[in-house]
Amino acid sequence: MSRPFARPIPLWPLPVAIAAMFAVAVHLALWLSIRDGHVEACVPVLEGCTSISRAARHGLGNHVFRLLVLPCALLVGLHWWLASRWLGRGSRDVAWLGGIAAIALAVYATFLGTDGEAYRFLRRYGVVCFFGFGYLAQLRFLHGMRRDARACARLVAAMVAVSALMLLLGLGNVAASAIVADAGLKDRIENALEWQLGWLLVAWYLLHAAWWRRIGAGLVPA
Repeated sequence: MSRPFARPIPLWPLPVAIAAMFAVAVHLALWLSIRDGHVEACVPVLEGCTSISRAARHGLGNHVFRLLVLPCALLVGLHWWLASRWLGRGSRDVAWLGGIAAIALAVYATFLGTDGEAYRFLRRYGVVCFFGFGYLAQLRFLHGMRRDARACARLVAAMVAVSALMLLLGLGNVAASAIVADAGLKDRIENALEWQLGWLLVAWYLLHAAWWRRIGAGLVPA
């Protein structure tokens, strides 16, 4: 039985924590890898000099990345479960899609830095499943969110725009793989698009947090 005067626990800090942990993990790992000489100094989001995986694969940067991303994966799963509960009946697929994305992120972080074909397989499909299933969860959430009478047109438009840009970057990555013949140029393009996709993902979670904060979404403790 819930307490009659229990104050709801706000939900918006959860997506903020996910955005912050992911951004700090990636950029701190990059800085440490540059400092320790594992990757060259550059601005990868523009120059594509290194991928996120390569920036977080070696030395202290790898340990820091794992330390932050593994609990972040747990938060991702919790976030989508709560989002499914908040949307209400008929939205169980949001929790499933988000849960698969969370597991994929955890698997990717766990095996990052290991050698061999198994690592390459887990890295490739871990990243694909994390972004792919997470993106499907975003779209499903947006579909349910737009039916809410409290929806803020600007926030909805911003979230839709970010999702559309994420799709365009994904298509750009496929196009670069098919069209660009130079292996080095193709690698740089794919790396830059990966970093840009990561920034857009952080932006989406921040917008999600702003939406939950605006409507006062909360979890009533039992």
